[in-house]
Amino acid sequence: MIADRIKNIKSSFEIDIEKINSPKQLEDIRIKYLSRNGLVAGLFEELKSVSKEEKPVLGKELNTFRTFVTEKFNSLKEKIDSNSGASEDKLDLTLPGIANEIGRKHILTQTLDEIRAIFKGMGFSVSEGPEIESDYNNFEALNFPHDHPARDMQDTFFLSKNFLLRTHTSPVQIRVMEKNEPPVRVIMPGRCYRNEAVSSRSFCMFHQVEGLYVDTDVTFSELKGTLVGFAKQFYGEDLKYRFRPSFFPFTEPSAEMDITCFLCHGKGCRVCKMSGWLEILGCGMVDPNVFKSVGYDPEKYTGYAFGMGIERIGLLKYNIPDIRIYFENDLRFLKQF
Repeated sequence: MIADRIKNIKSSFEIDIEKINSPKQLEDIRIKYLSRNGLVAGLFEELKSVSKEEKPVLGKELNTFRTFVTEKFNSLKEKIDSNSGASEDKLDLTLPGIANEIGRKHILTQTLDEIRAIFKGMGFSVSEGPEIESDYNNFEALNFPHDHPARDMQDTFFLSKNFLLRTHTSPVQIRVMEKNEPPVRVIMPGRCYRNEAVSSRSFCMFHQVEGLYVDTDVTFSELKGTLVGFAKQFYGEDLKYRFRPSFFPFTEPSAEMDITCFLCHGKGCRVCKMSGWLEILGCGMVDPNVFKSVGYDPEKYTGYAFGMGIERIGLLKYNIPDIRIYFENDLRFLKQF
């Protein structure tokens, strides 16, 4: 009987609605009782099958029940919406403020900016080149013949027979000299790549700054004066330094510049291999074969070149123990600079 069904559904509705305390539960009640396929709509479908004599009485009772359910539902919905809005709009003045995170430059960028500023103050311009280079610019034009053993000094990421990820920023020297007549005074910062085992002192990707000065009558003394001036501005006036003979295919004579170990202050430790010195850069006078490859007259022009690793420079200045920290993006480390 519909009358009994109305009574049972009303009883069930009153029990269910007492348990409601959230918008989600309220929506569940609406679907159960008032939706198109809900229990109230089902009662109206049943009304079609009763006799003509019973239909007016049961229809009136059913309309009264639907009105009861709808009013109860709307009243409860109003109450829940009101409480929800109040909680969302409430402002707790005792809560601490939200601090704004201030961005900062990565320590490598800071180091590079400082190096760039020092050399620009000495009259150097800045030039950059592509990270994918030709074998010619990266090796051959820099006096690395195909069978030269010096190629073994650099483990290279080759992309094809003739193209590679540059192993140093020296190819930019070739590009600059091919486009410009002397005098040339330029530094060349950028990323480089070498297929090396990753350790605390080496990484497969690193940053480098190279410098080049070409003119008539350029001497090794000028090279030393430039690099000593840079090192004292960067590390401090009380810096101790030395130059050691070395070998690079694109410079002759060649040298490496060392400074006093930042950990042991020259006494000898594990980092400096008990020597008391740490290498910061390589340098030398540009080899005449390099001038020939770019169309400069080696009888008329001389020049010097130097190169330094930004990561190594930063390690020494800021006493950073492991090069891998640069690339971990750990905010605890980055916020110190």
